[in-house]
Amino acid sequence: MMTKKIKNTGIMIILFILVAFTWGSTWMAMKIAISTIPPIYATGLRFLVASPLLIVLSYFNRSPLLFPKGSRVFQFLICIAYFAIPFTLMIYGERSVNSALAAIIFANMPIAVLVISFLLLGERISFLQLLGLILGVGSLSSILWLESTHSEETWWPGVLSLLIAMLMHAIMYVLCKNSRQQVSVLTYNTLPCLGAGILLLCFGYFIETPDINLFSVRSLSAVIYLGIIGGVLGILAYFSLQKYASTFQASLVFLIFPLIAIGVEKIVNNTTINHVSLLFMLPLLIGISMLLYNKQSAK
Repeated sequence: MMTKKIKNTGIMIILFILVAFTWGSTWMAMKIAISTIPPIYATGLRFLVASPLLIVLSYFNRSPLLFPKGSRVFQFLICIAYFAIPFTLMIYGERSVNSALAAIIFANMPIAVLVISFLLLGERISFLQLLGLILGVGSLSSILWLESTHSEETWWPGVLSLLIAMLMHAIMYVLCKNSRQQVSVLTYNTLPCLGAGILLLCFGYFIETPDINLFSVRSLSAVIYLGIIGGVLGILAYFSLQKYASTFQASLVFLIFPLIAIGVEKIVNNTTINHVSLLFMLPLLIGISMLLYNKQSAK
């Protein structure tokens, strides 16, 4: 019994590190991808790279590609409102926002999910979560204000794009949770990912008129990394983590991946967010942890 517990703990730690590093590094990969590839086209390529591997995994896992009858409109909604639009907004936002700040914005996903769950589903908010909400929103607002006044790279259109993408992901997460669809994670991701890839490639081809000859090897490598590591490995690792960890333990990855993104930004570009903004990371992460914690999820 003890050996099995130690083994499960080891697997949980490995998966946690894998998810945190994957989520933390994809922001820099997006920044590199759009250095020579237009954002819409880059996002479409990302999904097209991930789709064949997801299809193969679905086949061997015997996961159906289609949602049950009566739910396929919702599957199309996932394709548009979870994949196509938000991921394009993310990568567009990184044209004017550094990767570290982009990750910090998305680390506030639990705040968005809590608020939307309250508004759409009427879920209760505990006093501890309310304090975490106030602390998190206040800290993020302070960071955004500081970055807008001290950083030449940060522009509000990029920040707004990232905030809208985060809100769309949070809404879709709440809708998926409320729909109670009995489908696998592969079914949720495979066809919507493929559909979004084809749609964005076609749309990007006519809107952005990309010149393939200008695509650098570095940018193409980043797109492949986003597709395989971010798009497939990250998804599977996170859902595998939830099998070994409590909801609270798995959600702690939201506290770690922005720190990794800050480190990657420093290593690759030798830049980071303002030093005062870094100080506000502590109350931000405390606020998010307060928001994530409740007695049921901690069990």
